[in-house]
Amino acid sequence: MGVHASGGGVSASSDVTSRAHPSGWVVFAGTMLAIVATLNIIYGIAAISDSSFFVNDAQYVISGLNTWGWVALIIGCVQMLCAFGVWAQNTAAVWAGIAFAGLNAIAQLLMLPAYPFLSLALFGVDMLVIYGLAVHGTRQQQLA
Repeated sequence: MGVHASGGGVSASSDVTSRAHPSGWVVFAGTMLAIVATLNIIYGIAAISDSSFFVNDAQYVISGLNTWGWVALIIGCVQMLCAFGVWAQNTAAVWAGIAFAGLNAIAQLLMLPAYPFLSLALFGVDMLVIYGLAVHGTRQQQLA
């Protein structure tokens, strides 16, 4: 950041630079959010169509595979929109991305019976997205 020696304030050129170039964590979080969204959309469609990819005779805490397919599909579509908003440096999209990554983390833990290893992997990625957006996404907005 450019600091003037006499005034101690932030120069206008640094504001423009920080606004034009998001931090690496924000780009990473947006990219991971888009990847998780794509996987949620694909697996949501597969679950809705009763694909044989999922574990047979799995017992779910709430409802069944078809319902969780719709949940995954809806969360995935919203996450994709949030990813584009994060890349556009929209503050509302950053907060929505945090919220929907949290919802997806909970949903993935509830979908463990369907695909255990994928659910745990997506849960871990959701935690990274929440960290990247909460710590670095909001700081990016404060600098502008």
